[in-house]
Amino acid sequence: MAQEVAVLGGGCFWCLEAVYDELKGVISVESGYMGGHVINPTYKQVCNGDTGHAEVVRVTFDNDVISFRDVLNVFFTIHDPTTLNRQGADVGPQYRSAIFYTSEAQRDTARQVIQELSALKVWPNPIVTEVTAASTFYMAEDYHQEYFKNNPHAGYCQVVIAPKVAKFRQKFLEQLKA
Repeated sequence: MAQEVAVLGGGCFWCLEAVYDELKGVISVESGYMGGHVINPTYKQVCNGDTGHAEVVRVTFDNDVISFRDVLNVFFTIHDPTTLNRQGADVGPQYRSAIFYTSEAQRDTARQVIQELSALKVWPNPIVTEVTAASTFYMAEDYHQEYFKNNPHAGYCQVVIAPKVAKFRQKFLEQLKA
């Protein structure tokens, strides 16, 4: 098994985690924070928007089953990479679109995918996804882990996360875990 780690920010980490949990080749998904200047930030601090952190998921995957490019294809399908510091009603730098690469190969692939999507004009506005070297990953509090799975009937889960998961399932049916 060729394990690799991707760290992605695309709005609320609950949404990303719910999708990547179902993707074939994904070994684990952890919600957390990256890209800020405060050591061991809390959710409350990050939500204030002044720690510099983004809400992220750390996705460990088997590169023999799914490539980093395929992980990014899912990423760019399940969030809007053209809105600076926001996803829908979630506003602030903690909700920015970001790829925190863990190798030069990931950096190059991320830039290439963004260039390809930009050339295809998939969105009417320019992609603003940040491509930055990974820094310290801070695990989010326990209640954030597997949030959608543990709280499927919560309002946010029903209104925001469930439609994203449904869209993902429809588009990536062949890549769902059995």
